[in-house]
Amino acid sequence: MFPELNNLLNVTPDTVERGVSLSTARERGQLVFLEGLKSSVDVFFQAREQPHPLQFLRESCAGDLRLLYEHVREALQPSDSGDATWRCPVLLVDDLSVLLSLGVGAVAVLDFVHYCRAAVCGELKGNMVALVHDSGDAEDEENDILLNGLSHQSHLILRAEGLATGFCKDVHGQLRILWRRPSQPTAQRDRSLTYQYKIQDKNVSFFAKGMSPAIL
Repeated sequence: MFPELNNLLNVTPDTVERGVSLSTARERGQLVFLEGLKSSVDVFFQAREQPHPLQFLRESCAGDLRLLYEHVREALQPSDSGDATWRCPVLLVDDLSVLLSLGVGAVAVLDFVHYCRAAVCGELKGNMVALVHDSGDAEDEENDILLNGLSHQSHLILRAEGLATGFCKDVHGQLRILWRRPSQPTAQRDRSLTYQYKIQDKNVSFFAKGMSPAIL
């Protein structure tokens, strides 16, 4: 995560390093990666009897994500060698909107998220991070159901969007941050902040509205 964003969210990572070797993490069993595009091709060329996390792509009526969930559960199991033990794991899903475009219903996607949250967040005290695309002004009932369902389940929502005024070379968009605390009274439950940002070569700068360095 970007250092400036860490400050906005009041988060202190366990490591101060700015980079993580994904290859090394994968070799150590600290990272399990399912490449959707490559795996989707494998589904159609392997034996039908052999189960696959993306098995729903073969079905005439896509919507059964049980094998995908079982893949997540299996990845969370301790390694036989004992080298990799999960402590506060993080499940990243990039992105859930693709499942809708593949014909999976919003309710089925929300069920998948619910069971993943129960396994990762409930049992292992970890976190789940999911990316979803907003259809904007377009009428998309399934996408609206997914967005609303995820919003009710989420404790932290980051909404990145363009500027209403259009393109600007010094300000590329704005980020809305919403903290949700279901256990708090209604008046204290939600807290939101809005920042503008500029994408740089290897970082992103965040600043309050109207406080762009270019303007000041």
